[in-house]
Amino acid sequence: MLKQIPTKLSPELFKTMMEMGHGDELILTDGNFPAASNAQRLIRADGHNVPELLDAILQFYPIDTFVEQPISLMAKVSGDNYKPEIWPVFENIVSKHFSGFSGFEMVERFDFYERAKKAYAIVATSETARYANIILKKGII
Repeated sequence: MLKQIPTKLSPELFKTMMEMGHGDELILTDGNFPAASNAQRLIRADGHNVPELLDAILQFYPIDTFVEQPISLMAKVSGDNYKPEIWPVFENIVSKHFSGFSGFEMVERFDFYERAKKAYAIVATSETARYANIILKKGII
């Protein structure tokens, strides 16, 4: 055990974040996302939700400041009237850790899947909220 590292961050997740380089992408997904079929590296975070992991990760993970929108969300499917209640939660967490935050890039569902296939790693959670998938582009220190 180490001091002050949230126990939500598994050794595997922490190791993965350390291995990543500038511009690599880490994706946190909800329980409905096809993570196993899209991941180059799959990290299971069963029993955890996306907001708690996002908050813990952003304590250590630098966000890319060289791109306009380094944090992306899966856009709602056209015609879906559901209002994602988790998005304002994400915004509050990101704003707390990333002073350069200016809004999320919205990525169409199938384009999101294509980015997931190229991402450095996918973290699959037990999140039940809809549209709770988020991409974090790693920056530099």
